[in-house]
Amino acid sequence: MRLNRTFLFAVVFLCFVRVATGQSVTAILGAFDEEVRILQASLKDKKEETVNGVRFAIGTLNGRRVVVAETGVGKVNAAMTMALLLHVYKPAQVLFTGIAGGLNPDLQPGDIVIASRVAHHDFGTVLHNMQPSRQTRNPIDRELNPEYFPADSVLLLRAQQAARTARFDKLTLTNQLPQVVVGTVVTGDVFVSSSEKVKQLRRDFGADATEMEGAAVAQVCWQLKTPCIVIRSLSDRADENARGDMMTFYKTAAKNSAALVTEILGRL
Repeated sequence: MRLNRTFLFAVVFLCFVRVATGQSVTAILGAFDEEVRILQASLKDKKEETVNGVRFAIGTLNGRRVVVAETGVGKVNAAMTMALLLHVYKPAQVLFTGIAGGLNPDLQPGDIVIASRVAHHDFGTVLHNMQPSRQTRNPIDRELNPEYFPADSVLLLRAQQAARTARFDKLTLTNQLPQVVVGTVVTGDVFVSSSEKVKQLRRDFGADATEMEGAAVAQVCWQLKTPCIVIRSLSDRADENARGDMMTFYKTAAKNSAALVTEILGRL
């Protein structure tokens, strides 16, 4: 089988960079263009590469060597990009950033959830003992994955520290700075815009936010033993007004999420 020449070039280039600089690479992913555009625009010594059709931006952000990519929406797209990035760039850690729907009634659009754990809310299977389970299975060792994928403890600590010093934009609704909390984020291949679904996810998972990519990225990282954390800025309340609210608060939410990620990089 012939290998893609661009793919081989990327592997060789990244190996050269690591040898030449002695510095590991941090991966930053987001699902939407706005989520990654802000970060890519801030890169120094920026270089763009395309590997198997997926675009990656490499450079330095807040003193840290990074590779930034847009995954596209949904778990399959996120997992594909994550696996490709891990194979080619071999990052030391992974940060997933972007927007989400709020489930916690104490939070509002613009607030930020640092995920201490993430889970698939739309996955279910039956084990060999006929017991229902939400756990996925690792195809590498055939063992069951945890129902909730925990954030890397070092990244979680750095994120909490960074939240105290990051420069956030004030929220449109209150003209105050966003509240940053540590909580649970759930992932599913559906845009949640239902008050009943909000109640169900809150009841069944104790979730603070819902989105469409985080658990897929966390699962790939867990199975391939790469430190990972998911950070989500709320663009809506995942209720019947979610679509309109997302369009209203999307840019501020994405900017604040990017601000926190940038601050985290300075602490790695």
